[in-house]
Amino acid sequence: MCRIAKLPLLTNGLRFVALCTFIASLNGCAVMKNFQEPGHPESEIKRSTFPVAGGEDVVGRLAVIKLEEGDTLPDIARHFGLGVNAISAANPGVDVWVPEAGERITLPLSFILPDAPRKGIVINQATMRLFQFKGDSPSLVVSTYPVGVGTEERPTPMGQTRVARKAPRPTWHVPASIAEDHRKKGDILPAEVPPGPENPLGEYALYLSKTGYLIHGTNKPASIGLRATNGCMRLYPENISMLYKDTPVNTPVLIVNQPYLIGQRDGVLYLEAHTPFEGSGAGDLEKIDAKLRSIEKQSARTLDWKKVKEVQAEARGIPVPIFEMGQGYNEDVKPIKVEHPETLYGRPALPELKLEAWYVLAADVREEIDARRLAAIINHQGPPIPARVLSKNNGYRVVAGPFDGISAAKEAAKRLKIDLDIDGIVIEPVKQI
Repeated sequence: MCRIAKLPLLTNGLRFVALCTFIASLNGCAVMKNFQEPGHPESEIKRSTFPVAGGEDVVGRLAVIKLEEGDTLPDIARHFGLGVNAISAANPGVDVWVPEAGERITLPLSFILPDAPRKGIVINQATMRLFQFKGDSPSLVVSTYPVGVGTEERPTPMGQTRVARKAPRPTWHVPASIAEDHRKKGDILPAEVPPGPENPLGEYALYLSKTGYLIHGTNKPASIGLRATNGCMRLYPENISMLYKDTPVNTPVLIVNQPYLIGQRDGVLYLEAHTPFEGSGAGDLEKIDAKLRSIEKQSARTLDWKKVKEVQAEARGIPVPIFEMGQGYNEDVKPIKVEHPETLYGRPALPELKLEAWYVLAADVREEIDARRLAAIINHQGPPIPARVLSKNNGYRVVAGPFDGISAAKEAAKRLKIDLDIDGIVIEPVKQI
C-alpha cells in the first residue's frame, strides 16, 4: 500500500516556497504540455524496406551515431527501427539507460534474411525480427521490423500458420492464465480491456490461425526486442500500423528460430550470430558449421575460421564477412555515419510541472547515475510514467509525476510496485488559499 506524505506545517508563504524549491531542484525537466509521444505523421516514418537482389541474402547497411546527453539505447533503437536486444548486443558494455554522451555506437541496420521461403511473413525468434516479403524476383522487396516475443515460460510457438483475421483497435480478452498471474501480484484485471492506452494489444492486431496467438502493437514500446510477451509477437505502434495495412488475410506466417545466419552479397559470404535461446545453441552451432564446411568445399575458397569463431562467440547480431580479406572485402561493411536526429521519435517527453499536482517519491539513492537510470526505466514504462531526478543533500531522489489527482498518483504508485517492486510514497500538493 502506498503512503501519502504531507509537507511540514508551515505558513502558506513558506509552503509555497518549499514546493517551488522542490520543483526547481528536479533535474532534467523538459517543459511540455503533455506526457505523450511527439507527433510524427506516418508518411514521414522511414520504412525498413529493401530490394532483394536475386541470389543475395544480405540487406541494409551498418551505421554509427554519436550519442547526446539524455539519450537511452531504447530511444535510439526505436527511432531507427531496432529492438533493445539488437542495439544492446551490437554495443556490449554500453549502459542501456544511461550511456555516455559523446560515445559512438553501432546501429545494426544490416540483416541476413532467414533461411526460409521468401513469401508472406517470416519471424525469426532468435533475432527478434519480422520479415515481410512482397512481390517476386526480380522485384522482390522485404520490409523488416523488430518484435517482442514470448518468455521462456510462455514461448512463441514455432512453425507455419497464417493471418486468419485482422482488427483495428482490438479488445483484449484476458486469458485466464494471465489474469491469474496478475492476481498474484495484486493486480486484478477485467475480463476484457477495451481499446485505449491500457490495452496491451495497441491499435492493430493480426489474429493467427494458431488459436490464441497474435501479431499486434503494444503500449510498452521499450519491450520490443525482449522476451516479454505471453507468446504473441508485438511491434512498435508505428510498425504494426504499416504491417497491418500491407498484410491481407490468409497471408502465410512462418516462425523460425535461427540464431546463426549465413548469406552472401556481391560475392562475399557473411555470418551473423545472436545469443541463442536457452537449450537451442549447441545444435544450431553444429548445423551452421557443417553448412560452412560444405560451402567452403564446394566453392574451393578458404573461410576465415578464426573470424567465424569470434563472430559466434561475440554474438553481436552484425553480418560479418568471413572470407579471408584478400579474397574480396566489400566496402559496404564499413558503417556509415548518421547525424543525431533533432528529435528522437517516440522518446518520452516530460510534462510541465504543476504546483497543484500530486507526485510519487520512487526512491532515494546515493549515486546520481543510479537515480538517472531508475528515472529512465520509469519513464519507459507502458503506459509511461513521467519521472525526474532530484538532488537531496548527499544523495538523489527519483520522483514520478506530476499527476492531476490522488487517484492517478495512487495508480502510478501501484504500477511501480507491480512492475518494478518499488514502494512509492504519494506526495500531496500544496493547498492554495
